Amino acid sequence: MKNTVVLLVVFLFAGTVWSQEVKNNKSAIDNKVAALLSKMSIEEKVGQMTQITVTNFEVTGKKGILDAAKLKEGIQKYHIGSILNVPNPGAQTIEQWKGVISTISTEANKTRLKIPVLYGIDAIHGASYTQGATLFPQQIGLAATFNTELVKKGAQISAYETRASSIPWVFSPDLDFPRNPAWSRMWETFGEDAYLSSKMAVALVEGYEGDGVGSKYQVASCMKHYIGYGSTTSGKDRTPSIIPERILRQYDLTIYQAAIKVGAKSVMVSSGEINGTPVHASKHLITDILKNELGFSGVVVTDWKDIIYLYTRHKVAESNRDAVKIAVMAGIDMSMVPEDFTFYTDLVDLVNKGEVPISRIDDAVSRILKMKFELNLFENTVADPKDYPAFGSEEHIEKAYQTAAESITLLKNKEAILPLDKNEKILVTGATANSMKYLNGGWSYTWQGENSDTYAADKFTILEAFQNKIGKENVLYTPGADLEIENDAEIEKAVALAKQASKIVLCLGEKNYTETPGDISNIYMSDSQIKLALALAKLDKPIILILNEGRPRLISDFESKMNAVIQCYLPGNEGARALVDIVYGEVNPSGRLPYNYPRYPNSLEKYNRKYTESISEGEQNDDAKYEKSYLPQYEFGTGLSYTTFKYSNIKIDKKEISSSDDITVSVEVTNSGSSQGKEAVLLYLSDNVASITPEFKSLKRFEKIELAPGETKKVSFTLNPQDLKFVNNDLKWISEKGTFTIQIGDQKADFLLQ
Repeated sequence: MKNTVVLLVVFLFAGTVWSQEVKNNKSAIDNKVAALLSKMSIEEKVGQMTQITVTNFEVTGKKGILDAAKLKEGIQKYHIGSILNVPNPGAQTIEQWKGVISTISTEANKTRLKIPVLYGIDAIHGASYTQGATLFPQQIGLAATFNTELVKKGAQISAYETRASSIPWVFSPDLDFPRNPAWSRMWETFGEDAYLSSKMAVALVEGYEGDGVGSKYQVASCMKHYIGYGSTTSGKDRTPSIIPERILRQYDLTIYQAAIKVGAKSVMVSSGEINGTPVHASKHLITDILKNELGFSGVVVTDWKDIIYLYTRHKVAESNRDAVKIAVMAGIDMSMVPEDFTFYTDLVDLVNKGEVPISRIDDAVSRILKMKFELNLFENTVADPKDYPAFGSEEHIEKAYQTAAESITLLKNKEAILPLDKNEKILVTGATANSMKYLNGGWSYTWQGENSDTYAADKFTILEAFQNKIGKENVLYTPGADLEIENDAEIEKAVALAKQASKIVLCLGEKNYTETPGDISNIYMSDSQIKLALALAKLDKPIILILNEGRPRLISDFESKMNAVIQCYLPGNEGARALVDIVYGEVNPSGRLPYNYPRYPNSLEKYNRKYTESISEGEQNDDAKYEKSYLPQYEFGTGLSYTTFKYSNIKIDKKEISSSDDITVSVEVTNSGSSQGKEAVLLYLSDNVASITPEFKSLKRFEKIELAPGETKKVSFTLNPQDLKFVNNDLKWISEKGTFTIQIGDQKADFLLQ
């Protein structure tokens, strides 16, 4: 007992010392920032707020080679504080990155105050602009794992490999909250649920930033795109949204709050507009809510050209100079200009003429300098590759494989057609069957990911993974269809080959894309692919449909004719290997859909719909046969396994609670099947009556567990008072007395809030 007390005292003392060290370090950085700021001219301050793309500094006609004179002009004359992007033509080796960052650092060290340049990169599913780096599933696939520890570990690896590239700042995580499945950036998000998105946001930020971004193995994160970006009424990228502030606070804002709470260092502002106001021009959203109400003390950076667009696209500014004034006064700290120095020249003029107060400039520059000190950039900006022996290692690759394996989602398995027998001859066909582009998607080696087959030539496509698993002699292949162009001869070839196989593996999906190049007007799977699916279905042979897509493209024209359906999302470089292991039963699938998969283009309800969005059987009558208004192809949370799980004995510790009480819920989960498997246990809550129409159900907790055949685990969750609240019309979070229903699997329990 005595030793226990001593150890406890030592532990508490160590914790106190550590806390004091953190406080002292924070105070020391604040002092350094203040001291440096006092020495800076207006021009040097405005330069810190200026971010330029690295391609601006390339030798004319020689892509990828930095022009010393151009770089000197940017750093010495315009005092730029940040550079972003990847040199042409795409992903660099870690040695090449070392050369780029060393050149920039050397030039910065020639300046009067020797302030380092902050380099940022779109490393959104691994160090995706570095050759040989480990690429994970895109964010929508991470959400499908429902495994925050696995996601956090992946972010740690991504941070490690990005720092190995001498880059300290990543434009991730994407905290957008998509409401239209046509939106081209849906796959960059965590899907349609705010709670799931919040937990995944925390996992990524904690993985990226660790215990401190000053470590040579951690990076500063950048939340994006604040706020409402995923709610465009048209479904097209960078188009207007109409979102009541009550809705923003109930959903979108909670995701950012969670990331800010765990220390996210920066935020990128949405390119869109809400209710007629571009977010880059909104003092209410950026300063009043983000900085003042939420207490965000990090750097607020624009997206690409978005201050310029206030003038040229949004038409809320009469000139570029006017746009700069509007954005900076709204609360922007750094402008991703990124291809000229107009922001710098206009802002210097605005400050000199008293139209932008120096206090606003000092606030912005203090935030930028603080992040640079926190990142230890004043000590070192260039990585030594010898410090990163695990870069691209088998250990890192294995973690990417595990993440892909837990993300891939089995949506249908009619008559247990899966897993397949390795002795069967199969036909692999479809437009996405034999390219790494469709496994990785955009932001992979290049902006649109079009060169993934070159950079990831040593990785398996879906076809190659099947050939590797069961031998080329057992795998027939033809493309069958182009993603867009109809080719009857190719379809006929696929049909002929299918007659020689016992099963068909049909790989359908989308091209690689992101942002505006990914805009579509039709969310159905392309006509060429539908035609192939229907032609193969006429053979009456079992078909396993493999979906390789960034958003749910409608498959209702032929889904009923498929024996099995697997959603891969964009699983990254190890995705095909994981997929084939699932198809042959070496891995038991455990992914779950992070969104509703719609059946029709005019029926896009979310799982947490309102009651008026569903017409139940009991509400129909003989005289009026209504189409059900809620009938998704697959619902949020859908995910099958090769084993079965039984839920039983749900219990709650209180039947009645006050508004300050927690409530603990438990349920027993049994693997009632014959194989080991993982199960994401999801807890939904329904507020049965409320003054703001309640949701049908809302996800409040989840936990992923693994069970052997016959094994039972008791899973417990604790709900707190905040879980019972909603935002009312006065923009206040409130809870109201009444009955609530908890649902876990097929188990339900009610409690009363007094």
